[in-house]
Amino acid sequence: MNGIVIVDKPTDWTSHDVVAKLRGVFRTKRIGHGGTLDPTATGVLPIFIGRATRAAEFCENAEKEYVAGIQLGIVTDTQDTQGNVLESREVSSSLSAAEIKAVLSGFLGESQQIPPMYSAVKIDGVRLYKLARQGIDIPRPARDIFISALELIDFGGSEFTIRVACSKGTYIRTLAHDIGQTLGMGGAMASLRRTKAGAFSIDTALPLNEIIESVSNGMAQDIILPTDSIFAGYPALAVNPEDTQRIKNGAACRVDGVPDGKHRIYNPDGEFLALGEGIGGALRVIKSFF
Repeated sequence: MNGIVIVDKPTDWTSHDVVAKLRGVFRTKRIGHGGTLDPTATGVLPIFIGRATRAAEFCENAEKEYVAGIQLGIVTDTQDTQGNVLESREVSSSLSAAEIKAVLSGFLGESQQIPPMYSAVKIDGVRLYKLARQGIDIPRPARDIFISALELIDFGGSEFTIRVACSKGTYIRTLAHDIGQTLGMGGAMASLRRTKAGAFSIDTALPLNEIIESVSNGMAQDIILPTDSIFAGYPALAVNPEDTQRIKNGAACRVDGVPDGKHRIYNPDGEFLALGEGIGGALRVIKSFF
C-alpha cells in the first residue's frame, strides 16, 4: 500500500501518536508524517505510507498555514495558555483592530525568531523542552523564518484570531508571544489549527476515526491519495520506454522540448516514476518513487 492520507489531527494527540495508531491500522512499518503538530493543535497532518514516505520531506519543508487564537494580557513559560503565567498585564480598552493590523504587518517577510525553550530544538544534543522542564533557560540562536501572509480575522476584547502562512521552523507560539510584546500587553497562543501543509488543505483532511473506520470496512483505497498528489503544482511529463529505464537507473536523459523547472515524470502507461527537473533540455531525477 502506497500513498498519502490527510488526517485532521485531534487535540491531545501527538503527531507520533497518530503515526503509531495508523501503523497498526494500515499494518505497515513504512509510515511517517509531513510535519509535527503540537499535541494541543489540530488540523492538517499528512501521513505518508509505503513508497510515499520518500515524499514526506517535501511536505515537511513546504510552507504551512495556520489559524491561531491569541490571548492578550499574559506571558507564559510555554508561550501558550497551557503554560504557567509569568506576567499578567492590563489590556488597553482602546486597542483597535487597526492597531493590531499595523503590528502584524511588521512581522511579514524575512525575519529571525528565537525558538521557545519548550520545543524539540536540540542544543548540544539535548532537546530544549527537557531543560525547560528542569527550570533551565539557556540562550538560543535565532533562526531565519519567512512569513508570507499574516492577517487579522477576528477581534474582540482581549482575544483575537490570526491567519498566518509561514516557512518551516516558524513557531506560532513564539509569534503570538512576540506580537503581544510588540503591542506592549503580553500575549500567548490560545489555540492553533493547521489549515494547510504544502499542497494539502483542511478541505481534504479526514478525522482520525473516519480513517480507521474506512480501513476496517475495506475502503482504504477510497481515502488514500496517490503519491504524486503532493507535486500537483508541477506539470506532468511522460517519457518513452528508453528514458523510463534511464529514469529508473537514476540517470539524466535528453528530452526534446522539455522546459526548465520541476516536473512529475510518468512512464508511457501513466505510472508515476519520479520528481524531476528540466535543465537546458536535460531531465534529471530529484527523487524516484517506483
